[in-house]
Amino acid sequence: MASVVRMPSVLAGASEAAIASWLVAPGDSVAVGQPLAEIETEKALVEYAAEEAGVVGRLVLAVGDTGEIGEPIAVLVADGETDADIDAALGSGAPAPAQAPAPAPTAPAVTPATSAPQDAPADAPAPSGTWSMGHRPPESVVDGTSTTNGHQSPAGVDGSRIFASPLVRKIAGERGIDLAAIAGTGPNGRIVRRDLEQFLAAQPERVEPEPVQAPAPVQASTPVVAGDRLVPHTPMRRAIARRLTESKATTPHFYMVTECVVDEVLELRKRINESSPVKISVNDFVVMAVGAAFRDVPEANVTWSDEGLVEHGSVDISIAVATEGGLVTPVLRGVDGKRLSDIARESQDLAGRARERRLRQDELEGGTLSVSNLGMYGTLEFSGIINPPQSGLLAVGAAKQQPVVTDGAVTIATVMRCTLSIDHRALDGALAARWLAAFTTRLEHPLGTIV
Repeated sequence: MASVVRMPSVLAGASEAAIASWLVAPGDSVAVGQPLAEIETEKALVEYAAEEAGVVGRLVLAVGDTGEIGEPIAVLVADGETDADIDAALGSGAPAPAQAPAPAPTAPAVTPATSAPQDAPADAPAPSGTWSMGHRPPESVVDGTSTTNGHQSPAGVDGSRIFASPLVRKIAGERGIDLAAIAGTGPNGRIVRRDLEQFLAAQPERVEPEPVQAPAPVQASTPVVAGDRLVPHTPMRRAIARRLTESKATTPHFYMVTECVVDEVLELRKRINESSPVKISVNDFVVMAVGAAFRDVPEANVTWSDEGLVEHGSVDISIAVATEGGLVTPVLRGVDGKRLSDIARESQDLAGRARERRLRQDELEGGTLSVSNLGMYGTLEFSGIINPPQSGLLAVGAAKQQPVVTDGAVTIATVMRCTLSIDHRALDGALAARWLAAFTTRLEHPLGTIV
């Protein structure tokens, strides 16, 4: 029986996602675990793998199209099944199968295609973005590249309908962009995200000499005056703002500060990096100490839920990674059982793929606590906002030499301040203080954690 593939929940809190690219085409056989498509959300670009085997019968969404979580994006069929079986699997409202694009008529202009009426014959062209087995979509649908079908002239100049993916329309609306000025390279001249990004890339040179005007009424407390420039929010920036506002409004934060003497860490790191093939950072020692502290105080490895406290059997820690579009927090699994070199290797891999927006779904979910390190920028101390549904965030400052008193004598030591933000619903002050003391001890005596 034909099986419907639905838009996965690729990121906690996301209600919709877009097809960045298809990795299969109608007629292709797929196995369980084989990547089907790249799914794009506000924060990540992840591969979605097949959960069952079959043959691709239809691609319901085209490249650039947005769908709500759970909405059909493709259909897998078995041998002998036809378009009728696909329509039955999708329901009575399923679109008709599409044919391969016909040769362009010998007319001086190209007219945008319109959606087929509900009573159209079975061999009528389907709405753009729907492709069935036996009718392979143009390469622009499969891999996002332009084809020899040509660019459609700007839509809308003659009053005709503008074809654009929902994601493109959403971004264009946020930025006040007239889609009629963009030539589409998608199926039937549809404007896909690639076209919008190319248009935006060329836009600064075109508009820079012009006076900057707000694309829409500015809903801000600070007015945009002469000399100011309004930079529209990206989807990722909106997602970050929404999540952090939600966190501060619904999570009762409290804070604790510790000072760690890290001279032993710095000396040990120097010695390790002289011979280790994997370069170790100070942050790797911090993550290792976090994992060890949860091993010492396991009752702190909990997160809040409305039904009760979730006691985690594994120490999973998020690391904050600054990307071009904003902050991303991939998760390191089982930190308490990893060697220092493994933590370093996996952290580097996650950070690299986070900046390329190529993280997998599972690498963005879960975790008890996040580590955010701004010490490399010279920041001495700061407080972070907890990343829901986690119960804490450790903000790490710069390591600086300063006078310290040891056994009644003043000496010079390298000190690093760390601020722990805690969800008071999940941890009380005494428990959080015990955990922070265990972390401080582990970081100040790293050899005891490594061996």
